[in-house]
Amino acid sequence: MGMNSWDYWVEQALSRLELLKLRRSLRPIYLSSNEEPKYTGIASENASNFDDFEVFDGLRQWDRASVEVEISETTFQRWVRDIPSSGDDAVCSDREADNDAVACSQKFKKLVLFSGNDYLGLSSHPTVVKAAVKAALGHGMGPRGSALICGYTNYHRLVESCLAELKKKEDCLLCPTGFSANMALMTAVGNVGSLLAAGEKPLKDEQVAIFSDALNHASIIDGIRLAERQQTVEVFVYRHCDMSHLDALLSSCMMKKKVVVTDSLFSMDGDFAPMVELAELRKKHGFLLVIDDAHGTFVCGKNGGGVAEEFNCESDVDICLGTLSKAAGCHGGFIACSKRWKQLIQSRGRSFIFSTAIPVPIAAAAHAAVIVAKKETWRRRAIWNRVQDFRALTGIPIASPIISVIVGSEENALQASRYLLKSGFHITAIRPPTVPPNSCRLRVTLSAVHTLEDLKKLATALSKCINFQDIGIQNANGYARL
Repeated sequence: MGMNSWDYWVEQALSRLELLKLRRSLRPIYLSSNEEPKYTGIASENASNFDDFEVFDGLRQWDRASVEVEISETTFQRWVRDIPSSGDDAVCSDREADNDAVACSQKFKKLVLFSGNDYLGLSSHPTVVKAAVKAALGHGMGPRGSALICGYTNYHRLVESCLAELKKKEDCLLCPTGFSANMALMTAVGNVGSLLAAGEKPLKDEQVAIFSDALNHASIIDGIRLAERQQTVEVFVYRHCDMSHLDALLSSCMMKKKVVVTDSLFSMDGDFAPMVELAELRKKHGFLLVIDDAHGTFVCGKNGGGVAEEFNCESDVDICLGTLSKAAGCHGGFIACSKRWKQLIQSRGRSFIFSTAIPVPIAAAAHAAVIVAKKETWRRRAIWNRVQDFRALTGIPIASPIISVIVGSEENALQASRYLLKSGFHITAIRPPTVPPNSCRLRVTLSAVHTLEDLKKLATALSKCINFQDIGIQNANGYARL
């Protein structure tokens, strides 16, 4: 049926939803961005003086807030001794401080964060902060409800429009989280099979065949599992980034509706999906190509468009998912796609339909972050300079800001993490079930805000607990977690 088969199937699915009276619409509530703050008791005198989307040409002192944290001495000691914690060793509340000043005279330990996903350091950017504050002063948290009821506003729509433009897609759907975005899409994909089925349940050749990379994110896996449980999809797991294996699976599959889904930049291993090869296979087999660009958005590509822009294959990607909680430094997820797909997902994506929309101040902050990320191109240059610096300092051939230092056993990973903690670095040990047994690792992430001096100190500390010549980078053997 050619390359437009999926457009046809989605259009048919939408027609079926219309017939069943299940097609749902988003009706944005308009909130003025220029009105006087309602909460006049809170910094209202400064509310009208915000410089919209102010940008800077280099690092400022406030940037360090995104990579410098403190933990209490109690937390530090429990962590070093590997004592289980449910967070009850947190700093005491104001009420406790009033009642027991002695209990709250805690000491704190400063740490440099090398474990977060705030790749550009935008979580502390004043333009992002001011956008959130201004929206909060004007509207509080905004209407509280799911997007289909009352939670969707012009603020949310503005973020969607910016992201659609960034990803070069027709439209975009803003979701509460990146996890819910993947869940919503996978269930909507399965619904194509069920809506077009001749009977009550789709026969095997009416189902959707989903081909998933062995190391895809948990949210993709859980979304596929939900669709599987609804008996609308059949799943094929291909070896990690193995295009020969994927090609063989696609060639032997007689089902018409095929989808290939992959992380673009893998969150645990730090390697890229073979985008050029995937684009070639898409032309050969006519599948729907879906990428989760959570870790590539704003980090990769000249304009921050992500991994597809970096590899010059944006037009080959049919649907691009992402998050606003990583390089954007905010919160929320998104699905950049066609208008048809957006209408299908908003009508059938349960994790979208039954979740409260993100608060208006978060949407305002996310919009500001998108603008800043595009304009402050020096941040992208800075993070890739840090990648080169780390490579030069350690000799480890890393490919991205995500550095997966595989050390083997769980005890080795915990011991190394504790040593780094004592050295002033926040780096956690990654253990099963997140990764396979005996491939425990330290997951180090770089930021545009880290300095060369930060990296030199980290490299020195790492060299004391790890032999750079002996460690493994990335997991060579695909590990199917489905």
